Amino acid sequence: MAEFTMDTDAQGVATITWDLPGKSMNVMTLNGWEELETLIDRALADEGVKGIVLTSGKEGSFAGGMDLNVIARMRDEAGDDPARGLFEGIMRIHGIMRKIELAGMDPKTKKGGKPIAAALPGTALGIGLELPLCTHRIFAADNPKAKIGLPEIKIGIFPGAGGTTRLARKLGAMGASPLLLEGKLNDPAKAKSAGVVDEVVPAGELLDRAKAWVLGATDADIVKPWDQKGYKFPGGAPYHPSGFMTFVGASAMVNGNTQGAYPAAKALLSAVYEGALVPFDTALRIEARYFTHVLLNPSSSAMIRSLFINKEALEKGANRPDAPDQRVRKVGVLGAGMMGAGIAHVAANAGIEVVLIDQAQEAADRGKAHSEGLLDKGIARKRVTAEQKAEVLARIDATTDLERLKGCDLIVEAVFEDPGVKAEMTKKVEAVVGEDAIFATNTSTLPITELARASARPEQFIGIHFFSPVDRMMLVEIIKGERTGARAVAKALDFVRQIRKTPIVVNDARFFYANRCIIPYINEGIRMVREGVEPALIENAAKLAGMPLGPLQLTDETSIDLGVKIAKATKAAMGADYPNDEVDEVLFWMADQGRMGRKAGKGFYAYDDKGKRQLLWDGLAERFPAAERQPDLVEVQNRLLFVQVLEAVRAYEEGVLEDIREGDVGAILGWGFAPWSGGPFAWLDILGAPYAAETCDTLADRFGPRFACPDLLRRMAEEGATFYGRFGDGRAFDAAA
Repeated sequence: MAEFTMDTDAQGVATITWDLPGKSMNVMTLNGWEELETLIDRALADEGVKGIVLTSGKEGSFAGGMDLNVIARMRDEAGDDPARGLFEGIMRIHGIMRKIELAGMDPKTKKGGKPIAAALPGTALGIGLELPLCTHRIFAADNPKAKIGLPEIKIGIFPGAGGTTRLARKLGAMGASPLLLEGKLNDPAKAKSAGVVDEVVPAGELLDRAKAWVLGATDADIVKPWDQKGYKFPGGAPYHPSGFMTFVGASAMVNGNTQGAYPAAKALLSAVYEGALVPFDTALRIEARYFTHVLLNPSSSAMIRSLFINKEALEKGANRPDAPDQRVRKVGVLGAGMMGAGIAHVAANAGIEVVLIDQAQEAADRGKAHSEGLLDKGIARKRVTAEQKAEVLARIDATTDLERLKGCDLIVEAVFEDPGVKAEMTKKVEAVVGEDAIFATNTSTLPITELARASARPEQFIGIHFFSPVDRMMLVEIIKGERTGARAVAKALDFVRQIRKTPIVVNDARFFYANRCIIPYINEGIRMVREGVEPALIENAAKLAGMPLGPLQLTDETSIDLGVKIAKATKAAMGADYPNDEVDEVLFWMADQGRMGRKAGKGFYAYDDKGKRQLLWDGLAERFPAAERQPDLVEVQNRLLFVQVLEAVRAYEEGVLEDIREGDVGAILGWGFAPWSGGPFAWLDILGAPYAAETCDTLADRFGPRFACPDLLRRMAEEGATFYGRFGDGRAFDAAA
């Protein structure tokens, strides 16, 4: 079936409709480009066609962008000279877009072209906006749910089909920067206000208004500003006084936000800067060269794979057991503290009926008020209506009465992190709810198998680890106990899908997966403080490596007393095998000083009266003075990154993690592991197993067995294998294989 079709009405307006078969939203394929060009050529050559309207056959959307599976394959399929193959392929796309833009007009006089309008029923992302940008007028339906923008930067690339060049020339560097450098998405009204679309019209009038404009457009209406004589770059070109300041500021902003770790942002800014100095068609070639450069960078391939392909596969149930539909109708949330209130909010916001339980009615009401506060913020930002707020709050029944849990098909327990308290609640609740109800405990550290001993139905008992704050964090870690059954796993996965978050499924072990990897990162930073490494070097090395927070700031954010509590519990469990006494020397001393982190207004950092983080606390140097000789940057970065990725590999070896795709997606979404890398396993593939193993040996010799090379990594180094080459299809590790 065709992806694009064309119909010409009696007035001579050809409507080209994009409707990709079998998809709820259009994405551009290589076949789609060929079909679109063929129809454009036919319409421009047909004397009976007065103009063209480009629209979508999908209700509520125009397009979601390029098929990123195609982009992910572009480098591999570009032949023996991948740079040339990619560049020529991109320029071929530019040629089609330019054909639409020039619309058959005379090259010299810019007359005689056919007006082409874009009619967007709703969401238009990536190529779904780049394509309209090369038409002569963009009409958007007044659809408040629609999102319009260029989000490519968020997955490690940038708009490379003319969107960077056109938007910068349409809005100026300053006006285009939120859309290009931040991937900001707007509803139609805001998109019009920003100058991205030209008209917002009632949905029922969309095609009629676009056709009317096409029939009334003149030669002057269809010549883009950059194709007119005397065109000046909005806000000033780079060597104009105003433009100079804009580009200096943009460069500082990009480097400040990315720390140089993300190649796409720098490439995008370079394409805009250099493109502003040359004619439009040359600017497109510059954009194509930078886009080729980014696609050839392994970072972009890794980010696309983890943040789009793998993430989408997990959200669609790649590792879901074969069980009937387990969508949740009514959920009981036990505990109305920060976590419980957050869970109740995301569930109610997804249309699920919620019973929010706490010991005191006042506490339960506070939990519901948390949701009200989030909804009020949404109203203030015009993302939520008063009616929507009322509907969400009506779904939350805040109470102390356990009998109200009758009818719940899922229970999420989020009470105090104490095995005795959790066991008591498990027994009380199972006596009330139906025998088919699944019981999930929200915990970040307590073993699920042990907690399940309090359950009369351990096969229906599972762990669900939400990350804080629940409303903002996208990852949910689902933990299987030794006796957890397939239906419980399916229930948890379907629930996470309902609340529009990304799940990973792991097996029960100390700290599960996420905390198993992030705690060593924190500990390594603290250990270096004790060794005399400058705290500023530790923090900045982490950020330059792509971590969102340095280990010391992260400790402040999560609270030092929590770190002390985890350390004591871990030491009690491990006894003589406990490896972190050096870390505890620093951590426990900080706690003794009353420096409990951000919540206390003092920790590794100093804070002002309003709780705003200031500089690193100078008192730290009095107790742990800086060594005369400081390590180099790469050594510090290797210690901070390898201590995480080696735990990820060990978790995979031990069967805690069953799928490296979950390991990479979970690392990025759960604790922000260097997103530019694509995740721990993708990063090891970028480094190459031989180099990684050699680095492990060097670190282990100098700093101890925590850096010992795992057997799996050693074997892959000897064989020259990669993780995604061997395990990228989702296979669990088999030591015997």
